[in-house]
Amino acid sequence: MSAKRVQTALCGASIAVISLVVLAMPAAAQPTQRGIAHPALWPRAKSQGLIDPKTEARVNALLNRMSLEEKIGQMIQADTASIKPEELRTYPLGSILAGGSSPPVNAPDRSPAGPWIETVRAFNAVAMEKRPGHISIPIMFGIDAVHGNNNVVGATLFPHNSALGAAHDPDLIQKIGQATARETAAAGIDWAFAPTLAVPRNDRWGRTYEGYSEDPELVRSYSARMIQGLQGAPGKGKLQNGYVSASAKHFLGDGGTTNGTDQGNTDVPEGELIAVHAAGYPPAINAGTRTIMASFNSWQGVKMHGNKSLLTGVLKERMGFDGFIIGDWNGHAQIPGCTATDCPATFNAGLDMAMAPDSWKGLFENTVKQVRDGVIPMARVDDAVRRILRVKFKAGLFNPARPFESRTDVIGSPAHRAIAREAVRKSLVLLKNEGVLPVKASARIMVAGSAADNISQQSGGWSLSWQGDGNTNADFPNAQSIYAGIAEAMKAGGGGATLSVDGSFTQKPDLAIVVFGEKPYAEGLGDLRSLEFEAGDKQSLALLRKLKAAGIPVVSVFLSGRPMWVNPELNQSDAFVAAWLPGSEGGGIADVLIGDAQGKPRNDFTGRLSFSWPKTAAQFTLNKGQPGYDPLFALDYGLSYAKPGAVGQLSEVAGIDATPANKSRYFADGRVHTPFSLAVNTGITKRPVDSPSRQEGAMQLDWKAGETARASIDGEAVDLRFESSAEMMLQMTYRVDASTTSRVSLAMGGAAVDATDIFKSGEGWRTVRIPLKCFAEIGADMAHLRPVWALSATGPLTVSFAEIGLATQAPGSICPAKP
Repeated sequence: MSAKRVQTALCGASIAVISLVVLAMPAAAQPTQRGIAHPALWPRAKSQGLIDPKTEARVNALLNRMSLEEKIGQMIQADTASIKPEELRTYPLGSILAGGSSPPVNAPDRSPAGPWIETVRAFNAVAMEKRPGHISIPIMFGIDAVHGNNNVVGATLFPHNSALGAAHDPDLIQKIGQATARETAAAGIDWAFAPTLAVPRNDRWGRTYEGYSEDPELVRSYSARMIQGLQGAPGKGKLQNGYVSASAKHFLGDGGTTNGTDQGNTDVPEGELIAVHAAGYPPAINAGTRTIMASFNSWQGVKMHGNKSLLTGVLKERMGFDGFIIGDWNGHAQIPGCTATDCPATFNAGLDMAMAPDSWKGLFENTVKQVRDGVIPMARVDDAVRRILRVKFKAGLFNPARPFESRTDVIGSPAHRAIAREAVRKSLVLLKNEGVLPVKASARIMVAGSAADNISQQSGGWSLSWQGDGNTNADFPNAQSIYAGIAEAMKAGGGGATLSVDGSFTQKPDLAIVVFGEKPYAEGLGDLRSLEFEAGDKQSLALLRKLKAAGIPVVSVFLSGRPMWVNPELNQSDAFVAAWLPGSEGGGIADVLIGDAQGKPRNDFTGRLSFSWPKTAAQFTLNKGQPGYDPLFALDYGLSYAKPGAVGQLSEVAGIDATPANKSRYFADGRVHTPFSLAVNTGITKRPVDSPSRQEGAMQLDWKAGETARASIDGEAVDLRFESSAEMMLQMTYRVDASTTSRVSLAMGGAAVDATDIFKSGEGWRTVRIPLKCFAEIGADMAHLRPVWALSATGPLTVSFAEIGLATQAPGSICPAKP
């Protein structure tokens, strides 16, 4: 093969070469135990800009003065939802994080920069107090700034990584990294848990959109550039000049788990782990990344948080990483023999700082004892603390100056929004165009679809909340919806755009742009059974067919975190654009779709697929270079105005029973969702009524006067342990049409709460959220839960329900008492 062909063969040759090296080794040197890495096989790297004589002297001087408790404190990170600043006087922790839905101190989780700045200041004020016997060491404050500083209201939200991969533009990646760093520093935060260097190989994985590509070479090309954007040049970037510490994640193999199961087992040969999943790490280390986050997953059955051969042998020794390794959310608790509060194995394996959001106190106390008892060597503690202090010095944290804090001209600035809009333009991939694009700006068009004017949906997960749900357009004050961007472009060209979510019209439009796609999700909840879009509930397809039947040309704008099987939707579209999850700048889509008044392009499509697009819903592992590779649209596919192409009629046979394993959506859109059913006792009547947004989109349950009866949504038992531990809630949107004077009981499984106050009379529709933990704490078996919902009362009582299901953390939750 030519050198170029070897390079473009994705990685199959690399895997083969590494495998041959293993086979050629003497038998005594070959792996004898699964999950144990051979560091000699791995590429070399070396941290840049972290070690210098002056910094090491300061680290050593400080380390020599620290007590054991102060050292252990540096090795543990707590979450804002579970610690108060004053507790640092007793527990001298080294770091605080705010998880995806965790709030700043004394403020809502959806807050602008001010409360975040005050939160960091409050923790640092205690950490830096001058007290007898106390050494003042600044905390590191970390946040998941994965597509901009996405926890802060008003911040610029860049397209998610799966979109950025389609742009194939490393220079753009560095600009995005720098803008993210500045907006993070402006909110007082010094550490971004980014970039994700996963190489997703099974698109059912709910974190696929956090990866740039299935192609390790593309991930490799982006890795150093994002680190440089966030941190600046090695050894140069500090918080004082608008740079923050990066965290390359998740080491290692998070994108390769069996069946795409989040936190599962990556059961691949060592050669594949090196060539595919480790591709981004040597460039990140060479670029000076200060931290690397360990992954939840296992490799060949060994949990990464406890894999010494990889954390120490490969990462620290072979790859020369001189920063520190941070754990993921209680990830150490998944090591056999460990709990969230007791895990010497993780520190002995090489983890330097444990992310112990709500378990920090017990972990601190047990780890101190384990060091005193010799279970954890003092040399291991000193190594971990030395690494942490080194990073703090190099990040500028010991310098009290914070010139970027409170910079109101930085967060959501026009310059940063322009970068995000450029990223949207460059990431759009044109899959099909039968001559309807670009749209004449002088035309009269309709913009339809549930996502057309929905900034939350276009932004996806990790947007103000962990799963990205529970948001309204008002929560994104500096953002523009896709519809708003299209309407602006059409008006400028002398035409007009009308928003009609359901596709209804009084005057037939020249063309319809339909915006639809996946609802927001993040890890765990985003895992899929198949790649079929809207399996069993084809609402978007019905809208496309309705418009086509009316003789209206249709342009589909598809929002998703990954490629999906959309053959039926493609067949009903005259043009089809993969827009991924574009973030806050919906106008970037109009920049490419809407031409001038004569219909000439203002910008062309340049995006190319960084993930192969499936021909059937069963092509979960569809990666170039693998045997049997047969996509609908191959890696690097992308049409343009300059280079058009034809797409014929596609098969609408999914190739798999794609009925989703629904655990979270019980009643919506006027019906109970599969696999559940509604059961009502004698004494209750049921009839359809209108919901706030849909004709007959709700059900009304009427308890007859004097009758005690129960309504329930039931089916097979469901396992909601993950959902409960992830702080999810039972959410009901309802209206009390006639209240009762008797007690009302609400149950999940065998556990019931007193819901009398919830169902008191009141005007209009309202929403209530009850944490699943409320039911678990009073005896609900979350591993085998059934029914998922039950309401018992004595009539008269009349209640209409528009929605019953699970939701992620959102403001206004309650936990009623037991009856």
